[in-house]
Amino acid sequence: MKDSYKFLGRRKDLVNEIKSKGITDKGVLESFLITPRHYFVDSGLEEHAYIDKALPIIEDQTISQPFTVAFQTQLLSPKKKQKILEVGTGSGYQAAILYNIGVDVYTIERNHKLFRKTTELFKKLKIKPKIFKYGDGYKGLPNDSPFDGIIVTAGAPE
Repeated sequence: MKDSYKFLGRRKDLVNEIKSKGITDKGVLESFLITPRHYFVDSGLEEHAYIDKALPIIEDQTISQPFTVAFQTQLLSPKKKQKILEVGTGSGYQAAILYNIGVDVYTIERNHKLFRKTTELFKKLKIKPKIFKYGDGYKGLPNDSPFDGIIVTAGAPE
């Protein structure tokens, strides 16, 4: 998949925006600069990909607001080669941000249509989580634990 200077410029603007809101972690900022969010949104919304807001994806799901992704990632303080579990892969954007920081990403998605779509996108972008599993995130990945950090990006029923 090819990127463009237009979207690189928009990523730079987005990085400046999240910096102005308090994101200081260099790894997080660098990952945002190299992770093409427009590939993780529906093609009809790619012009809006670098606006700091959540956008609809498929199956009544959303891709999180970039600042939310950056804030959660900064709170996690991920370091290269750490083992991080993400519950709720969704579009794959959060997993891609973690992967581009250099962590070992273990991620689980319960929506089969999203799982299939994100699997294909990861292949195209050469994003290789250690584990990407279809299943119930409530159960986690006990066979792969312990983890250095866990990030939950999914909603849960009451």
